[in-house]
Amino acid sequence: MPADPIASMAGQVLADTPLSRPQAERLVGTGPEHLHELFRAASKIRQHFLGRRVRCCSIAAAKVGRCPEDCAFCSQSAHYKTHVRGLSVLDPDEVFQAAMNAASNGAEAFGVVTSGYGPTDGEIEHWGPTIGRIRATGRIGLCASMGVVTERQARRLAELGVQRYNLNLQTSRRHFPNIVKTHTYDQRRQSLRHLQAAGITLCSGALFGMGETWADRLDLAFELRGLGVEVVPINLLVPIPGTPLAGNEPLTAAECLKIIAIYRFLLPRRQIKIAGGRELNLRELQSWIFYAGADSFLIGNYLTTCGRPPQDDAQMLRDLGLELELFPQPVCPSARSIPDLTPTIGPGAGI
Repeated sequence: MPADPIASMAGQVLADTPLSRPQAERLVGTGPEHLHELFRAASKIRQHFLGRRVRCCSIAAAKVGRCPEDCAFCSQSAHYKTHVRGLSVLDPDEVFQAAMNAASNGAEAFGVVTSGYGPTDGEIEHWGPTIGRIRATGRIGLCASMGVVTERQARRLAELGVQRYNLNLQTSRRHFPNIVKTHTYDQRRQSLRHLQAAGITLCSGALFGMGETWADRLDLAFELRGLGVEVVPINLLVPIPGTPLAGNEPLTAAECLKIIAIYRFLLPRRQIKIAGGRELNLRELQSWIFYAGADSFLIGNYLTTCGRPPQDDAQMLRDLGLELELFPQPVCPSARSIPDLTPTIGPGAGI
């Protein structure tokens, strides 16, 4: 695609008129010789709607392993033989300390992540005091990522103080059954609706590099736009030995950046967060995520793979002349008040 149509579509987005599907397909046709024009336009859109400051968040794998689901990319699935052995659960004190460390590193939000199809009511109550304890510090926003939830569970999470919930749709409706067979795309989608109704901000995105087409990528972007998702994580596949996707070739850095840029065109006001896989897939071009339109990233380690030290990311931001947007962030108008939870810290489930 020549540069002029890119500029024209960028102008349309800046005027707050969403792009159509045919226009998005034209952007996909951008060739290597015009990628810089695409990135420059995406960066302009980011700065126009979100400013120059960027955000980061962090997570703690509070419960890891023995997942009954068969997600083809996941090292935690009990269906595959990977480096993750058995079940490990962090002590609540460890999760709390991880949240405080994240706050000290500049994270505006912290996620409590547990493996499995979805939480039991007991698991939600188990983590409730820790959620309340973190919220009570006023130092960092509180997120959770516990899988599929019911309407009642969504309301309970809101009552406990969860502000944001991550549940990735991962890919298009068409491609989803190629990746997951033990539950459905609609089960995830309905959970997002339950969380939204409970006043919890939605964080939902994708894992790219799973053999999806550009049509799948666009399908998902338009789905997320229609759902009103506020934070869109972009994960890039790290092929895990023992999983069905172990043989997938990592995406090129140019392809990753193109995905980021086109998602910025389609989701101009949304927080686009670069999460797992950036070290492997982007390598020395990690700092280009902002030039391509991203405004947020995950710091520290991921669920079962290691990220790079937060100090390296802090240096990257200094080198780029960017500043972090720190907590507190504006609260969703429908969010519930924080309950008075005095935590009773007992022994964890062990590792």
